[in-house]
Amino acid sequence: MIFNIQRFSIHDGPGIRTVVFFKGCGLRCRWCSNPESWNMYQELAVNDLRCTRCGRCEKVCPVNAITIDQSGRKLDRGLCNRCLECADVCPTGALAVTGQWMTVDDVMHEVAADALFYQNSGGGVTLSGGDPLQQPEFAVDLLKACKERGFHTAIETSGYAEWSILESLLEYTDLVLYDIKHMDAAQHRDGTGKTNQVILENARKAAAKRRLWVRLPLIPGYNDSEENLRATAMFAKEIGAAKVSILPYHTWGVPKFAKLGRRFAMEGVPIPTNEHVEDCRKVVEAAGLVTGVGR
Repeated sequence: MIFNIQRFSIHDGPGIRTVVFFKGCGLRCRWCSNPESWNMYQELAVNDLRCTRCGRCEKVCPVNAITIDQSGRKLDRGLCNRCLECADVCPTGALAVTGQWMTVDDVMHEVAADALFYQNSGGGVTLSGGDPLQQPEFAVDLLKACKERGFHTAIETSGYAEWSILESLLEYTDLVLYDIKHMDAAQHRDGTGKTNQVILENARKAAAKRRLWVRLPLIPGYNDSEENLRATAMFAKEIGAAKVSILPYHTWGVPKFAKLGRRFAMEGVPIPTNEHVEDCRKVVEAAGLVTGVGR
């Protein structure tokens, strides 16, 4: 279940890369920029600006979850059974499906088209999400197919899974891009819905087997304190991380929450200034680590 394949990416590992986005995630980060990745099934995304009130969706809905009146179209997600017939008949894309079933061959057909870019830039293929650990069998098969073609492989993961699952992917992975949201267990649970014990344990094990970059999503008022930055840097140094990438908080994903009928939990939180991001980077760098911003 894939929701996007992004080509010509320069922020998800070395060189020019193609990023395959998996649906399914074990965390519920309050700042998430890809909320369409949370669930491992197809979902209905609504864009009211495109709706012409043609009425086709209302007519085909088998459970009467859609009504159209003078005020516009209304979708009762409590009634919706996700049959997605409404999206099939919508002529403007006001109702759209997020996620599609793909085979390994389907994905390889897409990523192989960029093989020349990988070769010339030192790039490759990155599995992201969501989290590829939520679909491990497919992820392993896809990574194996990439290695058979000689492509450099990377995975972006929170590490929230049983070690055996992460380990199975590492066999065909060259680089692990590993998210560390917060070093404090209680704060981690508050921000993501889950504690970080398994995540930190898996990070140690993964770093012992493969080249690993720690990725720190920098969230104002949550994990950008000097105390947490130092703790993250010391952990990264302890496990032998090759790099720490600071990923500043942004609001690009906010419209997606509305389209999926969800509330964005961090409304009003300001984007960090360039000066603040640089100050945070210097704290991490002071631990003797290679650091980067945005990649």
